[in-house]
Amino acid sequence: MTLTRVRLERFTAFSHLDLELSRGINVFVGANGTGKTHLMKACYVACEASKPDVNFMDKLVRVFMPSGRGPGRLVKRQVGRAKGTVEVHRGDRKLSASFSTLVKTAASDRVTLNGLSRWRKDPVESVYIPVKEMLASAPGFRSLYVARETHFEEVYKDLLDRAYLPILRGPMDVQRRRLMNRLQKEIEGKVFVSNEEFFLYNRQGNLEFSLLAEGIRKLALLWLLIQNGVLQGGSVLFWDEPETNLNPKLFGVVIDILLELQRAGMQVFFTTHDYVILKELDLRKKGTDEVNFHSLYRQEAGADIAWKTTSNYLEIDPNAITEAFDDLYDRDIERSLAGVGQ
Repeated sequence: MTLTRVRLERFTAFSHLDLELSRGINVFVGANGTGKTHLMKACYVACEASKPDVNFMDKLVRVFMPSGRGPGRLVKRQVGRAKGTVEVHRGDRKLSASFSTLVKTAASDRVTLNGLSRWRKDPVESVYIPVKEMLASAPGFRSLYVARETHFEEVYKDLLDRAYLPILRGPMDVQRRRLMNRLQKEIEGKVFVSNEEFFLYNRQGNLEFSLLAEGIRKLALLWLLIQNGVLQGGSVLFWDEPETNLNPKLFGVVIDILLELQRAGMQVFFTTHDYVILKELDLRKKGTDEVNFHSLYRQEAGADIAWKTTSNYLEIDPNAITEAFDDLYDRDIERSLAGVGQ
């Protein structure tokens, strides 16, 4: 029951998008402002709406945080009235929501929502990891979020809800144990929670997360989510720029974990601006791994966002990451050869 297609019409940065998704790993590349994060968030909201207690439009607003909490502000801006549509597929199941610039509240009767009953027959477990790591700021955050109006996207609260879950009941399968051992070696310890505060237990004792490097906290978060069963076959992971604040030597570890999760039946979405992340994925994936690279781009400044999908790293086109890397390499060679032969 993985996500198979997403279609966006006049939604945020998109005039039109109709994207076929891999049931394995989906990688989104493109310059800033090409809608990579918005696309993932729309898919995440659709996953959350498969649960009976989650209202799709309310969740959309809480995740995107438009000014005044008005869904109409998520419609792509133009002169005059316009309507936006979010449509997500799981095979023959489709969840579709349409709303206009006139819609001021998530509960408005001007919102058209189709396919919800079938969509909810098989709830989808999902987790969204934002660019900014949240575990070091966790104590008290959830109670503050529930009791007060705060301008935080709900993905932060959702992530903490999942991180605080206790260990999954029953024996741990071999694959989960192997992944946890790999991460445990890198973070040099185990993670535990006390009074809503996260700690890393290792030879130095109990180190609170506020004293750890953010890159280590990211790996520790993966360890937690694997231990408590959030990351397992049948669920969906959305991760915005996993490379942020992570030492490049650890990129391979992250890619290995994502590939193993995909092999276990988990669907993975992530964005990246990093050449090494892309190359690590290209070099480490096997022929049986299902990986799609989605390039989002504009043909020229101000043009609508376009897209291309390929399963071959060398066929990503356009690839702003490789173009920037090649330019840097060329300039470095040019400087090193300056004056040669004179």
